[in-house]
Order: sequence, then C-alpha cells, then structure tokens
Amino acid sequence: MNEEKKDNMPEENSKIEEQDTELTHAAEELQNRLEEAQAKASEYYDAWLRAKAETENIRRRLESEMENLKKFAIERFAAEIVAVKDSLEAALATENQTVEGFREGVGITLKQLVNVFQNFGLKEIFPEGEKFDPNVHQAIGIHPTADKEPNTIHHVLQKGYLLHDRLLRPALVTVAALPNKENEQKNSSTS
Repeated sequence: MNEEKKDNMPEENSKIEEQDTELTHAAEELQNRLEEAQAKASEYYDAWLRAKAETENIRRRLESEMENLKKFAIERFAAEIVAVKDSLEAALATENQTVEGFREGVGITLKQLVNVFQNFGLKEIFPEGEKFDPNVHQAIGIHPTADKEPNTIHHVLQKGYLLHDRLLRPALVTVAALPNKENEQKNSSTS
C-alpha cells in the first residue's frame, strides 16, 4: 500500500502545483482588477472634484451676474428718461418764452416720454365708457346717471398703467349706476 501511495504522490504534487498556479493567477488577476478599479475610482473622484469646483464657479459667476442685473436693470430706461428730464430743464431755462411756445415744448416733451413708455412696455389704462374691472380699475365713487349703462366707467380721474401686462397702477374711476328713484323724483319736482 505504501507503494501505491508513492506512485500517487507525483500526481498529487502535480495537482497541488497546478492548483497553486491557478490560485496564484487568480490572485494576480484579482490584484490587477483591484488596481484597475482603484485607478478608475481615483479618476472618477478627480472628475467629481473638478465638476464640483466648476459648479461652484458657475454658481458664483451667476450670483455676480444676477447682482449686476439687479443693479443695472433699468440702465436703458434711465438713459432714455434722462433725455426727457433734459428737455424739461431746457424748457424751464428758456427766458421770455410765450405760452404757446412753452405749451409746444411741453407737448414735444410729453411725446418723448410716451415713446420711452412704449419702448419699455408701459401701457396707459384710460377706460372711460368701458365695463368696470376691479382687476385694473379702482372705483372711488358712484355716479348715478341714466346716460350710461350701469357698471361702466363714468369718469377717469387718474389713468392707470400696465407694465408688460402686469398692473403697475389701477385707474382711479367713478362708476355709472342707475339713478335713485327718490333722487329722480326730487329732481323732477324741483324742475
């Protein structure tokens, strides 16, 4: 039996060596894979750090641009409105001006101001005769009359304004209403 064992020893040694070699190759491959994974992880971490820094730089730049936009948003408007002010000052500085000349100058300046308003989306609300709309009109009184349909604008006391379809200031108006019968009778009996 000992002989059989001796005969099988080289085979077993060979198998052990084969297994040892396979294990060594497997360990080397695992080591290579681990090194590759670590290299990729390092590469991805580096890319993440760069992206994070870039995002932070973009955020700071956008904050700075927003701050400048807030500061200088009305720059174009200011430049155009200064020209209107210059026209008014020139009108006041003119000596020995006739009423007609002064009136003409004010009219030209008003046209200049209206153009500035149009350039910046500022629209006038002058709703006389229109239906009352509480979204753009502010009623400060009721005017009993038979001449106009009830709930329509009787008189505009102050124009309203829209800025790009957003209400800037409502129009101050009086609203037409049906005359009160008692008031009608009093008025007809005194006539």
